Amino acid sequence: MLSVVKKGKAWYQRHINDPYVKEAQAKGYRSRAVFKLLEMNDEHHFFKKGHWVVDLGAAPGGWSEVALQQVGTDGGVVAIDLLPMEPIQGVTCLQADFASSEGQDLLLSVLDGRVLDGVISDMAPNLSGIAVADQLRSIGLAQAALEFAKTHLQPEGYFVVKLFQGQGFDQFVKAVRLCFKKVVISKPKASRNNSREVYLFARSFRAIIE
Repeated sequence: MLSVVKKGKAWYQRHINDPYVKEAQAKGYRSRAVFKLLEMNDEHHFFKKGHWVVDLGAAPGGWSEVALQQVGTDGGVVAIDLLPMEPIQGVTCLQADFASSEGQDLLLSVLDGRVLDGVISDMAPNLSGIAVADQLRSIGLAQAALEFAKTHLQPEGYFVVKLFQGQGFDQFVKAVRLCFKKVVISKPKASRNNSREVYLFARSFRAIIE
C-alpha cells in the first residue's frame, strides 16, 4: 500500500511540473498529447484544409481539437470513444466502440458515403498490470484501428496510431507496410522518455489484392 501511495505522489509531481502539461493548460488544450500530434504533423504535413478525419478512441478530445484546427470548416472531424466526451464545437462526437456493429453504423451514418483522408488513434488499453496481457491488448486495439483504416481510407490516405514496443510490434508494422507506401516510426519529444510508446505514421494507402 505504501509503495502505491508513493508512486501516486511521484506521478502527480511529475505531471504538474511537466512543461507540456503547463503549455496545454496555457493554450486551453484538453491534454498534453496534442503536442505529439502537432509534432508529427509538423514533420510529415499530413493534415490539409478540407480533409475528413476520424479520431478513434478520442477521449478526452485533444487530438480531435488539433485535427479540426488543421482541416478547417471545409473539412470534418468525427471523434469516437467508449467514454463520454465533453462536446467540441465543430467536431461530431460519438460514444460507442468503433469496432462494434453499433459504432460502425453510427460512423457510416455520419460519414454519409464519404471516404476518409485520415484515421488517427491515440488509444491505449486500461492497464491490468500484467505486462504481456496489456501488450497484447494494445496490439489488438492497433489492429482494429488498422482494419478500420483499410475499410474507410481513400487511396492516398494516412494513418497515425500509438503503439507500445513489445510482443506483436514487429508483426503489426509489417502488416501496415503491406497497406501503405510510406511507414515511419517516431518518438515525439512530448512522449515521456520512460514510456515504451511510439507512434506509427503511414501515408499513401494502397488496397491489398488478396
